[in-house]
Amino acid sequence: MTDKIPHLDAERLRNPKRRQLLAATGAVGLTGFLSGATLSGSAQAADVSGAPQNSKLLGFTGIPASTADAMVVAKGYRAEVLISWGEPLVDGAPAFDPEGKNSAADQEKQFGDNNDGMSFFPIDEHRGLLAINNEYVNEQYLFAHGGKKATSLEDVRKSQAAHGVSVVEIARQADNRWQVVRPSRYNRRITANTEMRFSGPAAGDKALQTAADPAGMKVFGTFGNCANGKTPWGTYLTCEENYDTYFGTKQADFKITPQQKRYTLEPNEPERNWSDFDERFDVAKNPNEFNRHGWIVEIDPMDPHSVPVKRTALGRFKHENAAVTVAKSGELVVYMGDDERGEYIYKFVSHGKVDNANPAANKTLLDEGTLYVAEFVGDHSGTPLKGTGRWLPLVHGQQGLTAENGFASQADVLINARAAADRVNATRMDRPEWIAVNPHDGRAYCTLTNNSKRGDEGMPVNAANPRPKNIYGQIIRWDEKGDATAKAFSWDIFALCGNPIAHPEGIYRGTPNITAENTFNSPDGLGFDRDGRLWILTDGKYSNKGDFEGQGNNQMLTGDPQTGEIRRFMVGPKSCELTGIAFTPDYKTLFVNVQHPGEEGDSHFPNNSPRPRSSVIMVTREDGGVIGA
Repeated sequence: MTDKIPHLDAERLRNPKRRQLLAATGAVGLTGFLSGATLSGSAQAADVSGAPQNSKLLGFTGIPASTADAMVVAKGYRAEVLISWGEPLVDGAPAFDPEGKNSAADQEKQFGDNNDGMSFFPIDEHRGLLAINNEYVNEQYLFAHGGKKATSLEDVRKSQAAHGVSVVEIARQADNRWQVVRPSRYNRRITANTEMRFSGPAAGDKALQTAADPAGMKVFGTFGNCANGKTPWGTYLTCEENYDTYFGTKQADFKITPQQKRYTLEPNEPERNWSDFDERFDVAKNPNEFNRHGWIVEIDPMDPHSVPVKRTALGRFKHENAAVTVAKSGELVVYMGDDERGEYIYKFVSHGKVDNANPAANKTLLDEGTLYVAEFVGDHSGTPLKGTGRWLPLVHGQQGLTAENGFASQADVLINARAAADRVNATRMDRPEWIAVNPHDGRAYCTLTNNSKRGDEGMPVNAANPRPKNIYGQIIRWDEKGDATAKAFSWDIFALCGNPIAHPEGIYRGTPNITAENTFNSPDGLGFDRDGRLWILTDGKYSNKGDFEGQGNNQMLTGDPQTGEIRRFMVGPKSCELTGIAFTPDYKTLFVNVQHPGEEGDSHFPNNSPRPRSSVIMVTREDGGVIGA
């Protein structure tokens, strides 16, 4: 994923050639700035010596890093498996077969694989639904033959059935633990072959039309579902991310279009070979099918018969999550990241206002609005890690988004949102992942997970992404002064991730709130609780050596936005990512996902499983109290 970066010690900084390179990227000034004790306008309270901190918001003792093949959680808490890949979900589903012999038809009724983002929807005090993304599959565990490629249409169908979304009813027991309800009329699988419809400005556009759907209005399936959002009217937003990896062709003379290339299609080397057995994914035979994915999909979890809707007004790119908030003036605002190196941060502002008294009136709010992309500039006085910015509208006819430049309509702008953002000169970021909004002050936080190509030709460092070969990532935040519809904002870096163990000095050490006790890399998942704690989940290097010495397995940490302090709360099993976060309304249960444990062949999670299985974890306090308090 990333390359090892040399230690930027004082001797290298004295080297004239090295100093010239760093000066060109702005790293010299950043190094000097990071050597200070505090950060002006950013996280200020962390003590780099590792001395005890004084946050009143964080009510638990941080834990050490771990390399164990187990869930490790803060003292006074318990972490237990709620449901794992392959468990029966829909009526008639068979049990999970540990040898991988379940069929595609079985998997359509079982809990999906590699669960990622999720939201909790209460039914009453003791019952609720979890809507959970199933992002992708680990083929070597999914297929009975143990290979990493499909060898038949049955393999492809099984893979497609393990993708998408699982809706799961759960019920609270007397001891505050939750259990899956079976049977339940709510339990549902939405897969790569589930019927959906398009809505919004791009619906019906010629670029979405296929031989199977000449109207460009009906589409089958969702896959690559990364993170999520939740609307005020109780629907679930699932985000299609790495959809390009599912398309390919064996046609030797196929020529990729500029539009397909902009979305990193590699037709001759798809990560998954669905196109070998399912012509829908052959880009030579069905080129427009590629355009029908990369959207945000709205699902009503309370209505198991509802048809999911792909909301095109929110733009097409590699959606990470959808952070939903309601502006003080009533408009719905959705912040979104495009998770790829050098891509952008977006914001959608609805034209209409949220009607809390009549939820049915909100069903078209996500179809009519303005999509913006962010520009970040540095502080006018030259202080690193802070600055100002503005939201640039992606509107046909404005700022060069015209037919002369390849945008014949608003549908073209939305279908090719990346190219539109290029045209208006938005700021290229270090893989924008999850965004979360602080419920107390409205500030939005975004994880920029890493960027090993930052500083290469065509991707210079900039104020908001200040390090070349950024192996650790950062968390940026912006302040719109309480108005989520604002066109301008100020920003700063809440945490420039690093490793004081491997790099005691220099730009890879990180900001002062990164210590030897809490060091981590590649922040990914992100969420706030009602009290304003920031929950940070990681998906990065877990080698625990070299640049990543002392960081252990992927983990969940908790931050205090006011003091900047960060403490490690949980560590996952080997080779996993910790992702997804959802709370019950009383905040006494936290749900988090263990994704792809044992992707390196080194895990038997959970319960000494012969095939490691992605799982939903429920975290509760032993005394029944509020999580994190």
